[in-house]
Amino acid sequence: MNKFSLPARALRPVLVLPACAALLLSSCTLFKPAPQPGITAIELVTLNDFHGNIEASKYVLDSAYGGAPRTIVAGGIDTLGAALQAWRKADPELLLVGAGDLIGASPAISSMWADEPSIAAMDLLGLRASSVGNHEFDAGRVELLRQQKGGCNSPRADKACKFENPYGGARFQYLAANVIDMVTKKPLLPAYKIEQAHGVKIGFIGAVLRDATEKAPASGIAGLDFVDEADAINRQLPELRKQGVGVFVVLIHQGGRTTDKFDQQECSHLTGPIVDVVKRLDPAIRLVVSGHSHRGYLCRVDGRLVTQSDMGGHVLSRIKLSVDTASNTLRDVSARQEVMIPGTWPANPALDAYLKTVRDRSASALARPVAALAVPSVPREKQDDGESALGDLVTDATLAAGRPYGAQIAFVNNGSLRHDLDSGAGNRVSVGQLLAALPYTNSLVVMNLRGAQIRELLEQQWHGGRDITRGLLQVSDGFSYTWDPRRGEGSKVLADTLMLNGVPIENGTVYRVVVNNFLAEGGDAFPAFTLGANRAETNIRDIDALTDYLTRREQYGKPAGRSETQGRIKRLQQP
Repeated sequence: MNKFSLPARALRPVLVLPACAALLLSSCTLFKPAPQPGITAIELVTLNDFHGNIEASKYVLDSAYGGAPRTIVAGGIDTLGAALQAWRKADPELLLVGAGDLIGASPAISSMWADEPSIAAMDLLGLRASSVGNHEFDAGRVELLRQQKGGCNSPRADKACKFENPYGGARFQYLAANVIDMVTKKPLLPAYKIEQAHGVKIGFIGAVLRDATEKAPASGIAGLDFVDEADAINRQLPELRKQGVGVFVVLIHQGGRTTDKFDQQECSHLTGPIVDVVKRLDPAIRLVVSGHSHRGYLCRVDGRLVTQSDMGGHVLSRIKLSVDTASNTLRDVSARQEVMIPGTWPANPALDAYLKTVRDRSASALARPVAALAVPSVPREKQDDGESALGDLVTDATLAAGRPYGAQIAFVNNGSLRHDLDSGAGNRVSVGQLLAALPYTNSLVVMNLRGAQIRELLEQQWHGGRDITRGLLQVSDGFSYTWDPRRGEGSKVLADTLMLNGVPIENGTVYRVVVNNFLAEGGDAFPAFTLGANRAETNIRDIDALTDYLTRREQYGKPAGRSETQGRIKRLQQP
């Protein structure tokens, strides 16, 4: 145990809560024990989609309780630690739990160390359990199990155990009721965890969206079956009841969307995949803590409370369970959202010190300048046609790296681009800024695809409405097409607009295509890439391709990057 790996009891507060005026109106009433005889109040705090954001970051605050939307800085493990320290002053038995994607797609300060600092931070915060998310599988099952259990045997040998050696693993428990090992026929990780607070046993059951198979490299999850979420959760209740559990809480990495504000009480407009899952749960389950969609909400679905607390540690959900101890049942459940505004609560020395250590260890490597950009910032935001300026830049870098292997076209999935590529003084971009924009460090694969297969993979962009959540593929310079939103699935691309360097793409002609290994394995539900022939594993990482491209462009006196898109993808405008 290092000097910052403190037990949960070390995080108990020594100072009282700040004045209500420092908080949102929805956060002013403090939790108090239920006054009814025979009723015990239990406090849960939940987070989801932390994504390694151990430092505070920008957050658009748009509350249901007044004021225009505004951009603030929120989150950071120091602020989360301060809030939890204060709340534990009032209730030392408070339980902190999560709903997946604690790691993965992380800022460089975490990803450069294989997210080990974020795991350690969760332990310092006193996290008890979390469902796995799809991003916990980014580096495959072997790496997930290493991050849970510890050790240095990792597919990311260049990052693992570089921050702390040996790496001791997570003290909190990942849960995955619906991720089944096809050999043992048992869950890869425990399906549930029983915690006790104020004499009451609570069964936390974890699950991840069954479509996680589309969002993780196929090679990394080989031999795993992601089964129906609701069925897997319901199967756990008889076993939990045998152990004296009468209060059940679902932690699921699946989500939805709503037109209601993130802190609106009793939201009733939730839509999306989580709704179907919730409706099929056992009636005894009355609280579902969700994630994945990066949307905050406090909604009711068939009388159950369904919560989500945004992403990146910007918001924590505080949930009150009122339990009838005589019948061992949940009588009532309520929740509110707390925005993690730095300075709101008295500092937590342990988390402050740990954050400083991570920053100090990371600073020199992340601050190293790489090259100059042509503009101060290359935005990630997609235009109405589906193209982004950052997508243009990264695909061009990918194509340049694949040229020695004959590549003519590059595709990059929008989900691999995580942040605007910002620069510093003199428009010079650093290692840390590059890793923030492109954090996965996937390797590049070159393959042959016929023109007809390229047409098919482009049509796959809209299958099942997936374009809404994942966006369109980004494409390299010289490749272009137009799509019509009014056409049905399978016919959105206008055939006579599909061009490579001004020449129409021919169905029978073979083209050399370069993509990251995630797409090459059919990731993001693009099975057309699995049909690629004459594959060449380049062993070039996407981040290295981008670094080399920017460096060479600067050397040639033509720094890369633009703030506007290049018109490679065109959306047919309605008359």
